Amino acid sequence: MKHYFYILFAVVVLAGCGKDKKETDNIDIDTTEDAVPLTFETAQYKKTTSLPCKERCPKVSIEVPVASGPQPAADNINKKVFNTVREIIYFGEEPYDASDYDDLMNSFIKSYEELKKEWPDEALGWEGTVKATVDYRTDSIMNIKLKNYTYTGGAHGYEGLRSLIFDPATGTTLERGKIFSDIKGFTDYAEKHFREKYKINSMASINSSGFIFENDTFMLPHAIFFKEDGLLLYYNTYEISSYAEGPKELLLPYKDINQYLGRK
Repeated sequence: MKHYFYILFAVVVLAGCGKDKKETDNIDIDTTEDAVPLTFETAQYKKTTSLPCKERCPKVSIEVPVASGPQPAADNINKKVFNTVREIIYFGEEPYDASDYDDLMNSFIKSYEELKKEWPDEALGWEGTVKATVDYRTDSIMNIKLKNYTYTGGAHGYEGLRSLIFDPATGTTLERGKIFSDIKGFTDYAEKHFREKYKINSMASINSSGFIFENDTFMLPHAIFFKEDGLLLYYNTYEISSYAEGPKELLLPYKDINQYLGRK
């Protein structure tokens, strides 16, 4: 009799364990904390020369969005923005080996002051200006625009735009292969509409109207911006035309190019 009792007890226990496991498997337990979004604060840096000057005093002005929040995304974005500014604000053959914005500005002003001491009669009104802003943001795309101007002598300075496109989840820079699902198809489409906008016959050379595309072949610009109403192709001065011609741009609505985009 005891033998049958133990068998029955074991069956009941096993059945109960199976029921508990089944119910546990169906429970959606969320042990993760709510995702903390990236936030940005604007940081401003300014510096002028300590040497006497009457007008057009040499100066540096930098304004950038500083990311905070999930790591390493925030750090990745901040490092990329800084390194891009470092590629803009410099004098000489190579960018300065600066570790932060203050170091960068000091190096730029020091270059001016050394040159001024060597050539005291030269009117060297140097300027380095960068203003960066978060220009576009979705769950899969973050686009930071850098508007910059530099002058270190000569007839005129250089003004341009740069575009940094990030994956906001990781803070890594998105290359063209991650932005476009069909980059060749998009390039062909963009060329067609570029020719239409600038009145270049489809059978004629792309440079027949005075453009200076390398190897006489249409190419996408270095700066591509995500906008609310479409993708902006922005060719900076000197990129495909002379200084007198200025920058060129082409806006392509999303509804017409969605098939070529990997993200938006």
